[in-house]
Amino acid sequence: MERSAAAPLPAGAPVRLPVWSTAAPVAAWLLVAGALFGAGAAGFYTVLLGAGLLAGVLAAVFHAEVVAHRIGEPYGTLVLAVAVTAIETALIVSLMIAGGAAAGGLARDTVFAAVMIILNGMVGLCLLAGGARHREQVFGLQGVSAALTTLAAIAVLTMVLPNFTTTRPGPEYSAGQLVFIAVVSGVLYGTFVLVQTVRHRDYFLPEAGAADEHAHATRPSAKLAWMSGAWLLACLGGVVLLAKLLSPAVEAAVEAAGAPKSLVGIIIAGVVLLPEAIAAFQAARANRLQTSLNLALGSALAGIGMTIPAVALVSLVTSLPLSLGIDAKSTVLLMLSIVVAGLSLGTGRTTIMQGAVHLAIFAVYLFTTIVP
Repeated sequence: MERSAAAPLPAGAPVRLPVWSTAAPVAAWLLVAGALFGAGAAGFYTVLLGAGLLAGVLAAVFHAEVVAHRIGEPYGTLVLAVAVTAIETALIVSLMIAGGAAAGGLARDTVFAAVMIILNGMVGLCLLAGGARHREQVFGLQGVSAALTTLAAIAVLTMVLPNFTTTRPGPEYSAGQLVFIAVVSGVLYGTFVLVQTVRHRDYFLPEAGAADEHAHATRPSAKLAWMSGAWLLACLGGVVLLAKLLSPAVEAAVEAAGAPKSLVGIIIAGVVLLPEAIAAFQAARANRLQTSLNLALGSALAGIGMTIPAVALVSLVTSLPLSLGIDAKSTVLLMLSIVVAGLSLGTGRTTIMQGAVHLAIFAVYLFTTIVP
């Protein structure tokens, strides 16, 4: 039986969805409606919005797991990656349009934050948790190598190269350059998905020697999977709208704390990546590191490969400025993250050592963001 994208359902899969998994998106949409009809986003209602957002995220994880367990690996990881990226892209686009010229760097900050959170925070936590419980874990080199190669190319082309082009000064692409890079990013991501799901699907399946603690879990029925798919869409929509309603409070809190505005991008990325972080952590703990890495690296690729073309289109249609180039400090951290990921995942075996190194880089990234 194929493996699921996250912690699979227990043996004897339920014939109906738990009440909390359907109540959470309903509550999220009711909170959105309340805000639209004047309840506002201040004080106690802000706390309710935050609670609704967290409940929506957890419900999205559950429904994505049901769908993923039904369709199997690696399609399951792709479902959650695309779903989470849809949240991120919709949120960034809505905030760009609402913020106007002042939000020109939001997409860059959020995408860069997502890459750093995934490559260092998510991967580091999964390697540490899995290594602590199972001592040593194995995975397929071919799939991880393909993901890292594609990620390195797209990340440098979208976030580093804009600082060195000369057609337009500053960390921006000209209109023609932006179109070209957006197309290249989309093509690279599309090629990766083709390799992952069709031509070399076996590269992304768990190694035969990796014992799966839940290998014999019962697959949910097709009806249950379709129901979860519909509820997943409802969860994602509610999460996007709640995050948008909370963004002014987040920005105000960051400004009041005297922290850089780039911290807003980290918070947004952290919120939208929470479903995948939970799923990847559960997979690593269950000794399914291949699935965990599929989730993490696939999410990073989807985050750039889908978000950059979307925000590029918005920028071109609305004539809003779009700053993609990261600063020198961020460039150093990005290059370090890519090199370390290539080295730590270059043997097909990991222990807590690799996880500790990734988490150390993530800690440096967070600290130097707050104290630049």
